[in-house]
Amino acid sequence: MAAIRDEFVQNSLNKAYAATDYDVHHDVDAIYEFRKRMVINGTSLNEMEKAEDFSILTKDYDFDKVLFNSGTTRVCEDCYGQCLATFYCEHCVRNYLRANFSNWTSGNDDIDQLIQRCQMKSQRSDSIVEWIPFNHFKDVRYLTRGGCSEIYSASWIVGAYYEWDSKEKRLKRSGTKEVVLKRLANVESAERCWFEEVCNLKKI
Repeated sequence: MAAIRDEFVQNSLNKAYAATDYDVHHDVDAIYEFRKRMVINGTSLNEMEKAEDFSILTKDYDFDKVLFNSGTTRVCEDCYGQCLATFYCEHCVRNYLRANFSNWTSGNDDIDQLIQRCQMKSQRSDSIVEWIPFNHFKDVRYLTRGGCSEIYSASWIVGAYYEWDSKEKRLKRSGTKEVVLKRLANVESAERCWFEEVCNLKKI
C-alpha cells in the first residue's frame, strides 16, 4: 500500500485553490466541484493521497456552506433536519452542546453566556469554543509575560473536540494536546481583557 506523501497532498491542494476562478465558480458547490476535478485529473497523486485531498476539500466545503448558509443541503439521518455539512450535522452538534450547558460553568454568568452564544454559532466540529477547567491541564510550565497576562505551556489532557461521531451521537476529542495558557494579571482587568480577547478571536 502506497504511503501518503504530505508534500504532494499539499501541493495538489494549493494548485486547486490557486486555479479557482471566482468569476466563473461563484457559489460554494461550483467551487467544490471544480477543486475536486482538479484533484481527480492530477497525475502526481496516488489513490490514498487523492482521498486525503478529498477529505480536506470536503471539510473546507462544509465550513464554507455553514459559514455562508449556502449550498446543497441534505437530510440528517439522526435529527431529520435539513443540514449543510457533509461530515456532520451542524444542528446535531449544536444540540449536543446545548444539552451540555448545565454540565460546566466558569463561575461567571457573563462568560458562560458568551461561550454558549459562541457554541450556538459553531461552524465546524473541530473549532468549538469551550470552558476548560484548570484540572484538565498537566505539566503547566511558565514561559514569559506579555500584556496583561503571564504565558504558560501545558498539556490539555482530554484535548479539543475534533469531529462528530454519528454512531455515538457525540463530539469526539483528540486526546492529549499541547497548548498555551494565559493567566490574567489582576481581577479588576481580568474580565475586560478576557472578553476583548475572545471577541477579537471570534472576529478573526
